[in-house]
Amino acid sequence: MAKAAPVPAPALVLFDIDGTLIRRAGAHHREALVEAVRMVTGLETTTDHIPVQGMLDRDILAWMMRDGGASASKIRRAMPAVVRKAQHVYVRRCPDLRRKVCPGVRQLLYRLSQRRAVAGLVTGNLTRIGWRKMERAGLRQYLGFGAFSEMGNDRAALVKVALRMARKEGWIGGTTPVSLIGDHPNDILAARANGVRSIAVATGVCGVDALREHLPDVLVGDLRALKMETLFER
Repeated sequence: MAKAAPVPAPALVLFDIDGTLIRRAGAHHREALVEAVRMVTGLETTTDHIPVQGMLDRDILAWMMRDGGASASKIRRAMPAVVRKAQHVYVRRCPDLRRKVCPGVRQLLYRLSQRRAVAGLVTGNLTRIGWRKMERAGLRQYLGFGAFSEMGNDRAALVKVALRMARKEGWIGGTTPVSLIGDHPNDILAARANGVRSIAVATGVCGVDALREHLPDVLVGDLRALKMETLFER
């Protein structure tokens, strides 16, 4: 008997992590990047001067190594090992993040699961770092897949990767509503570049006024204010 074709979900909702699902998670992520660069290259670096919000981890690491005096060729050669080491360090040190979950997140993810919507990640975090955060925040069970820093050159490319994954699994069809929820202008721009609904939430470093300047489709102070039906509108 032929296997039945998958039925598309009623909605696909993609989430950023830092500032969107969790916030004030501590210095462990930055420390893992710094330690990874030191252990692999011997360079003493810092993220203190880097505007890390909205950036991809690989870009942060490249900036750190460049500021530490590494040439472009050295950065390119070292990057795979630095990426592996950063993830290893963070997975071992990540604290309990259940109290760091942003307002409204648990309720929204639960309600999406009850309505059989598919929820996933689009994040600048490296893969193991992102999933570890979700595990330690108690949110992993709600998130079916993710597009992470190693999978694209910028956030718009990561959204494209996530959409391709969802289509391959049969989760979305031509009329499935897709939303990207994030706390940074880069999330808004990435959604727009891929023709998906942009939902900006002011639980990160950017306030409502700064996010409004980038004209998101929906803007809320936190996810308690997001109307559920918005995510299911075509």
